[in-house]
Amino acid sequence: MTTEPLSCNATVMIIDDTPGNLALLSDTLSEADYRVLVATDGLSAIEQMRYVKPDIILLDVMMPGIDGFETCHRLKADPETAAIPVLFMTGLSELDDLLRGFGEGALDYIVKPIRPPEVLARIEVHLGQARTLQRVQNALRYSDFSALSIDASARIVWLTPGAEQWLADFAEQHGQSATIGMGDWLPPQLADWAIRLVHAIEPGQAGYADYPAKNSFSAKIDLSPHLGEYLLLVQKTANEWDLGTVHSVWGLTFREAEILMWISRGKTNKEIGMILDCSPRTVNKHLEHIFEKLGVVTRAAAVTKVLQSRAPDS
Repeated sequence: MTTEPLSCNATVMIIDDTPGNLALLSDTLSEADYRVLVATDGLSAIEQMRYVKPDIILLDVMMPGIDGFETCHRLKADPETAAIPVLFMTGLSELDDLLRGFGEGALDYIVKPIRPPEVLARIEVHLGQARTLQRVQNALRYSDFSALSIDASARIVWLTPGAEQWLADFAEQHGQSATIGMGDWLPPQLADWAIRLVHAIEPGQAGYADYPAKNSFSAKIDLSPHLGEYLLLVQKTANEWDLGTVHSVWGLTFREAEILMWISRGKTNKEIGMILDCSPRTVNKHLEHIFEKLGVVTRAAAVTKVLQSRAPDS
């Protein structure tokens, strides 16, 4: 079996103000079948990425205008470019500079003078990791499950958009704040359950434990911690969704009923748009009509009203 080279269809952006470095890197990458984008300063690179997103970035530290550290900081602060791997290129050897680069979000360093075989090897490693992560994210996006990780105190250290929506709906169902994100604790009911399990875990214990499902909310926790973190798989199931019944009983169009079904499964507007091949804005417009027809103001309330009642209030 043959595998497709990582260079196939991959785009590398080089940000460097030194013509010699640009020429050497551009020739090296082009010969290895990468597509190459070039910028001579941080601001023009950021502007260029508004139109074309590279798969990986080679970023010089010392440049006129904003330096490599500030360029990396701005890229990581923008959700549109935050996930792009950044490799710093530097002649600096001071520990503080290396640590600062990692603190700004860089994944690796290439020390000048540039050695083409090393550059190609490092790019291949980080592109492989980025593509593996993207596959996992895509799998989660289209799965019925969403995922998040917590520490031993039930504080959230990572979550997917679907998990964020699941937590918001769960909290709203329990009369709590619906804004829960990275760095927050799980809702009290979930937190008590998770902490109790975490502290009861014995060395070498494996498997999953289920949260007692209520109102279609279910969760599983991985009892095998990884670096002090615990994985949760969460799901919101729709009980016997019948699009025809929802359409006829509640007066929703079939598309509105379909959107409400996906909402009940924890999908975000963006994810629903990808599934139904429409824009998130169109999904939101349908939601406005759903809220008006059902007499509710939130996603969770719309789902609950349809699931818990057989007919609208007269």
